[in-house]
Amino acid sequence: MKSDKYRLEHDFLGDREIPADAYYGIQTLRAIENFNITGIPISREPLFIKSFGYVKKAAAMANRDCGVLSKEETEAIIFGADQLIEGHYSDQFITDMIQGGAGTSCNMNVNEVIANIGLEHMGKQKGDYQFLHPNNHVNCSQSTNDAYPTAFRIALYKKIDHFVESMIRVQKTFADKGEEFADIIKMGRTQLQDAVPMTLGAEFRSYATTIGEDIQRMREVQKLVTEINMGATAIGTGINAPEDYANKVTGYLAAITGLPLTLSPDLIEATVDTGAYMQISGTMKRCAVKLSKICNDLRLLSSGPRTGFNEINLPQMQPGSSIMPGKVNPVIPEVVNQVCYYVAGADTTITMACEAGQLQLNVMEPVIGFSLFTSLSYLTNACDTLSEKCIKGITANREVCYNQVMSSIGIVTSLNPILGYEKASEIAKEALKTGKTIHKIVVEEQSLITQDKWDEIYSIENMINPKFIV
Repeated sequence: MKSDKYRLEHDFLGDREIPADAYYGIQTLRAIENFNITGIPISREPLFIKSFGYVKKAAAMANRDCGVLSKEETEAIIFGADQLIEGHYSDQFITDMIQGGAGTSCNMNVNEVIANIGLEHMGKQKGDYQFLHPNNHVNCSQSTNDAYPTAFRIALYKKIDHFVESMIRVQKTFADKGEEFADIIKMGRTQLQDAVPMTLGAEFRSYATTIGEDIQRMREVQKLVTEINMGATAIGTGINAPEDYANKVTGYLAAITGLPLTLSPDLIEATVDTGAYMQISGTMKRCAVKLSKICNDLRLLSSGPRTGFNEINLPQMQPGSSIMPGKVNPVIPEVVNQVCYYVAGADTTITMACEAGQLQLNVMEPVIGFSLFTSLSYLTNACDTLSEKCIKGITANREVCYNQVMSSIGIVTSLNPILGYEKASEIAKEALKTGKTIHKIVVEEQSLITQDKWDEIYSIENMINPKFIV
């Protein structure tokens, strides 16, 4: 006796009961039984589902033009695809982000959901695939091997947009602090030792500049995913796709996504190639490493407050210890550091997965997708967190910075043109040994330069914009 709670579906492995209210079908059911890996379903990447909607919509339109889908079938598929594009039915995308089969389970999850949405739109029952079939109609002229990577690339392009926008916000907040701190003299350091004076503003402007360079690099690698392999079908030969389908579907995809998508000139190469993913991942790692270095600097510059550098104050976000009263930790730079380590590790995963492809397909694309998607999401969130919860609230300890400069041995470097390197080294050695200031030794005790000359060399203006003084 048929249950109202289930419908019966079949594939070549046999029959299975599917919940009657489910829009997914038998292949999705097998996927969730087989791949309980991350616990993260593809619905957690809404841009990916939306991008699949674009792919299936464009494919239906191209197939209609090529005469292989009827008007009714095309309209039903377009209706279902539009539902995905608008963000509906997200709870039906339950396949794990990491799966075997080069993404077939993900592709079929999409095909089944669109088919069943389309069937209801046609006035039919879910699962009545004789009227609209997941494989024969929704997946017409496609393979997972061109539909999956194309949807992946569209989603990747848009996620890179979001990441770049977050980096622009970080860049601006650093630039704003650079202006705010423009006249604050501090000691520059190399190898954690005193070097020569600089401004705190110049230090923060340098952070804005280095992030700006990474924004440019991300925009460059973003262009790599605009070349797609739709029409390649299984391995790039275009088997089962009608004549001129590849060009038509690419044109439709470019139009409905608004992206500068182009068809690869070599579909066999494009179907196996994952070079773009490695380059994007490597560029993201570059961004992460440099961002982590900046966070290390912020932690150092705010260290103390009594026994550290204490040049800046980070916003106090939470109590820092369960045992030490009054302790506050640099928790925002710390969490960004950890995200950056994740991105670096994901880059290794992506590298190994890209290398693991054999012959005409790289079956490891799901873990490549998972790693790139999560890295982009986490790094985007980290940038926004750093900007809003840390950089914007940083204040400077002006007097601490100035006093550290004037008590530093490193300022003796400015006397090299007058006294020579050897004499300056002797003064530095004596200052280090006795604890005396450079001023006391050079002006008060040895009368090597006048007070006026000292004031000229160590004026605020000259330390900000040093001139050659003899």
